[in-house]
Amino acid sequence: MSPRPAPRRAAPSRSPRPGDRRTPSGAPRRGPSRERDGIGGDQVEGRHAVLELLRAKRRSVTKIFIAEAQDASATLDAIEFEAQRQRVPVQLISMTRLDREAKTEGHQGVMALAQALKTVSLDELLGVKKPFLLVCDGVTDPRNLGAMLRSAEGAGVTGIIVPRHRSARISPTVTKTAAGAIEYLTFCDVGGIPAAIDQLNKAEILTVGLAGESKDSLYDLDLGSGPVALVVGGEEKGLATLTRKRCAAVVSIPQLGKISSLNAGVAVSVAAFEVARQRRLLR
Repeated sequence: MSPRPAPRRAAPSRSPRPGDRRTPSGAPRRGPSRERDGIGGDQVEGRHAVLELLRAKRRSVTKIFIAEAQDASATLDAIEFEAQRQRVPVQLISMTRLDREAKTEGHQGVMALAQALKTVSLDELLGVKKPFLLVCDGVTDPRNLGAMLRSAEGAGVTGIIVPRHRSARISPTVTKTAAGAIEYLTFCDVGGIPAAIDQLNKAEILTVGLAGESKDSLYDLDLGSGPVALVVGGEEKGLATLTRKRCAAVVSIPQLGKISSLNAGVAVSVAAFEVARQRRLLR
């Protein structure tokens, strides 16, 4: 493919000084003391993630940054087209500057600044017809969380429940790994997962904890006829004790190999698509 024509270069940017907290747009970057406000999602990196951000039109986009002199790409063309159609400013900057401002190594030459993701109440998640929820109990690895969200969107999950503390936020790494899935999911952040599961149980949602050491099989459950909430724990410790006690069922995914448990992201994918499979059979 021929190289993209090099447009007029942006004014050279100065090297960041110690303590500088400015974004490419010139706006002050939030300090560490406010890093945990909300669930995040305000900086989106990666071509597919940025394109879906524009296509979904669920939140406002402040600005898009594209690195200069990249090879021709249909995805980059689509981003530029959507941005122009929606009157979102696009700034061409050097790859060196984008590398400096981005928070992931795989930004693919594109970054967007947007309104942070909004959350809804747990009651709102329960208000949809036949809820299918994913509850993330202390998932701290951003790539695992991103993979879970990508699978969740593909399997038809109607809501994501995350705790406000001791959990990965929707960081640029999460948005990049999820490849745009976050734009179509509904999020709810709660003060405590055990209390949230209590509320789900009272609402007659089947709460299913995933634990590799469980002797009960995921495939023995009826996951298709009623509302379901899959509950997944952190990568190292798994489900917290209080969370596990509150789940209506704790199951594993049967395996034939020697490894004792699946990666959390893979386990969620298998379980979520099993729910989707059973629901499809009952249509």
